[in-house]
Amino acid sequence: MTLILENVTKRVGPETHIRNVSLTLPKGSLNVLLGQTLAGKTTLMRLMAGLEAPSEGRIVADGKDVTGLPVQRRNVAMVYQQFINYPSLSVYENIASPMRVAGVAKAEIEARVQEAAGLLRLTPYLKRKPLELSGGQQQRTAIARALCKRADLVLMDEPLANLDYKLREELREELPRIFAATGAIFVYATTEPAEALMLGGRTATLHQGRVTQVGPTPDVYRRPDDLVTAKVFSDPPLNTLRIVKGGGRVTLPTGGQIRATGPLASVPDGAYTIGFRAHHLALDPLPAEAIALPATVSVAEITGSESYVHVDAGESRLIALVAGVRRLEPGTAVTAYLDPRHALVFDESGRTAAFDLPAAA
Repeated sequence: MTLILENVTKRVGPETHIRNVSLTLPKGSLNVLLGQTLAGKTTLMRLMAGLEAPSEGRIVADGKDVTGLPVQRRNVAMVYQQFINYPSLSVYENIASPMRVAGVAKAEIEARVQEAAGLLRLTPYLKRKPLELSGGQQQRTAIARALCKRADLVLMDEPLANLDYKLREELREELPRIFAATGAIFVYATTEPAEALMLGGRTATLHQGRVTQVGPTPDVYRRPDDLVTAKVFSDPPLNTLRIVKGGGRVTLPTGGQIRATGPLASVPDGAYTIGFRAHHLALDPLPAEAIALPATVSVAEITGSESYVHVDAGESRLIALVAGVRRLEPGTAVTAYLDPRHALVFDESGRTAAFDLPAAA
């Protein structure tokens, strides 16, 4: 099945939750919806499922208009943040439950349950009740139940959000393998750029109910169409600086000047915003072409093998992700360095003016 959304808008009272979204989701594809809380991810998935109807536009499945078709008449499965399992049933019966409701033959149920349990490494736990499982195993059970429906469309709304870090990492690694073993369309909603990158596939970035860009996940990350998309796909928040280019030189917000290199060399004279991610801002000297910014430490967060150092450079608050433990007291004077080749350059309308593909990762 191929699912197509054509100019879909969803309004609730005076508020517009989804704005003129058009997407094509091919059969067997993994599609990530990436956006902050309230960006419209859940509403968009509910429209895809048939749980809500669009105010405008239409939804087409395999050439058939299903805009008004309720969820009960669609072959859709959903997995939510919460562990939605039947506590009184065994893992086996939880997985089998939608097939029993659908009247699937007993032998077919057995085959599908065993297949899904194998994929999700649940075979040793089929006789247990959900409350006897870890959080990760409970969520695996919910995913297995969704897979067993043999749904054409599987919607996963931040399914790992309530798991601890270790369990999230474990399932993130396994999900692409599980997705690849089915022919369904998978749609996975997340607020985390790192999760989108780990899953791969195609990503649609959402902001205030609007899809800002869609494409292969690494391309959207490395080649954002605009400043909004770059911000959506950055965690920690994207660092930005206002600069002015003129006569082959770049004037920095701190008053200094450097030669225009990297992507800055290819744009016409004028005012721009440059964006760069935290791991591209260094506190140790870089080569001579680097942008050097006198700064003052605001706060340093030590996360183990890395440190997030927040600095004020003129009127700009920047974040550097640096290796190791950096114990810097607030008020400490430092110099922050940026290699211009890592900069994303945006014009005054917020559209991308230039980027250096090899260096912008």
